[in-house]
Amino acid sequence: DGESVTGWIDGARHRILADEGPDGTADATGLRRAFFDRHGFVVVRGFAGVSECEQMIAEMTKLATERWNPERAAVFRTDSEQADTTTDYFLRSAEGVGFFAETKAVDGNGALLDSVTKVEALNKAGHGLHNEPGVFFDYSRSERVARLVRGLGWEAPVLPQSMYIFKQAGIGGEVTSHQDSTFLHTTPRETCLGLWLALHPATLTNGCLWVRPGSHREPVRRLFERNPAYFAASGDDTGVARAPNPMLFRALGDDAAVSWEGGVPGDGSLGALLAAGFVPVEVGRGDLVVFPGTLDHLSLANTSDSARHTFQLHLIEGPEAGVTWGSANWLQYPDGKPFPRL
Repeated sequence: DGESVTGWIDGARHRILADEGPDGTADATGLRRAFFDRHGFVVVRGFAGVSECEQMIAEMTKLATERWNPERAAVFRTDSEQADTTTDYFLRSAEGVGFFAETKAVDGNGALLDSVTKVEALNKAGHGLHNEPGVFFDYSRSERVARLVRGLGWEAPVLPQSMYIFKQAGIGGEVTSHQDSTFLHTTPRETCLGLWLALHPATLTNGCLWVRPGSHREPVRRLFERNPAYFAASGDDTGVARAPNPMLFRALGDDAAVSWEGGVPGDGSLGALLAAGFVPVEVGRGDLVVFPGTLDHLSLANTSDSARHTFQLHLIEGPEAGVTWGSANWLQYPDGKPFPRL
């Protein structure tokens, strides 16, 4: 016997067994999926060990030191100017590794401030770290990740995107309210799944994740799409002018009930977030937060003296599950190359 819950990924009812066991058992997987499907997120404690977290931090430091040239650094932002500041450099990072600075780490000419080191200036690196041989590849393609994802109901998952987020001490900017499926859209149904791994403890003071439980049942409010006027322009002597912005936000409906879309509720205070239905998700090093692409989530600025690094994977159902990647999504592998399978 036992109650049942509707799965987010497939809409099917699945039963929760009454005699759920401890973590690592089949019954615990059922409990995890039930919480995920009901509330739109679940925390898996101790998903990665301390040594693995330290390896990821060390590998990212090495990559940034050796590969990033911060002259006229590209910055990353999630506010109302996100579409206006998307560049070809960003688009080219789909399959490789691009580096993006914090807005507070550069001057008006895009040069790094003297007050920060090269690594301390970074907001994020992405979006193909899972294609890089080493610890990011090994973690992303591990049986541990595949087993977790399939335990939540995904049948044929593929991996389009990975990111390393620095959330730097003192200057790590806020990430405004959004749904990941805005950027990682699939048809005929949304199938994006985020795996948010804390490489440092994530707390209220250093910018932990905030989620709005139950919002995963809401529709996607807008899509971040390639601008046809930018990509269709030939750039030759036909006289067709290229639009200035490669990306546009397209509203999908009335989002008046979510007045903070692309921002934060009210004045951004803890009280305003709680009043809007958000809850903080404080986690320890190596803990994993898992949530679907329709969940409303955000994080506040890091005003503490402690960095809050995370490594994040975004998966979708693949073609074998009858799912198609959005042709207007910003992230496109060259020559129609398929995303790696789990």
